[in-house]
Amino acid sequence: MTATLHLTPGEALGRLVPHILELMSQKHARIAVGITGGPGVGKSTLAAELVTMINATHPGIAALVPMDGFHMRHAKLEALGQTERKGAPHTFEGEAFVDFLHQLKRATETISGPGYSRKIEDVVEDAFAIGPEVRVLIVEGNYLLLTQGPWAGVKSLLDYCVFINVPRERVEQRLLRRHAAEGLFTEERNRAHIARNDLPNYDLVWESRDRADVIIELDTES
Repeated sequence: MTATLHLTPGEALGRLVPHILELMSQKHARIAVGITGGPGVGKSTLAAELVTMINATHPGIAALVPMDGFHMRHAKLEALGQTERKGAPHTFEGEAFVDFLHQLKRATETISGPGYSRKIEDVVEDAFAIGPEVRVLIVEGNYLLLTQGPWAGVKSLLDYCVFINVPRERVEQRLLRRHAAEGLFTEERNRAHIARNDLPNYDLVWESRDRADVIIELDTES
């Protein structure tokens, strides 16, 4: 059974950074570390801080690889009639994401990747670049441990995977604040989207937690 740890974000970073550096020292090839969990649990923040802390000790060796850049473009979702399900597993280019990770793990040249902007609710091309000096890929996203469809190809590409969680009711409040901060939609629309999409996605991802190497229940105040 996968071990579950109850840690503050600072404690989580304190455990993960030395473990990742040790893992890197044991491998001759580039490694990929997955940071996964449901929407609103703090994955993006933790993943970015991991990259910063690893690079503080070994400059330039770590880089962030966000799954969100592989959302289907909004125009494609409109054409498919799937805009209301945006964010669900089938509204991502899952095969392209798996292919990109394959490429990154073996690349010896600089490769650019897409990102996702909440300001425009769409994909941004060439949002980041991974140079040949990078030894550690911090791969962040909701669906890294799913077994459905193309997502089943992700886990074998990860050398280590961490499942992050916070309580469901706290996630709901965080997501309401996140959507409201962008100011793109009404509160009524945001609540409907969270109930229809984000919370079911949270529940789906929760079912994949035992495939992680470790589960971290983050102890936070908000």
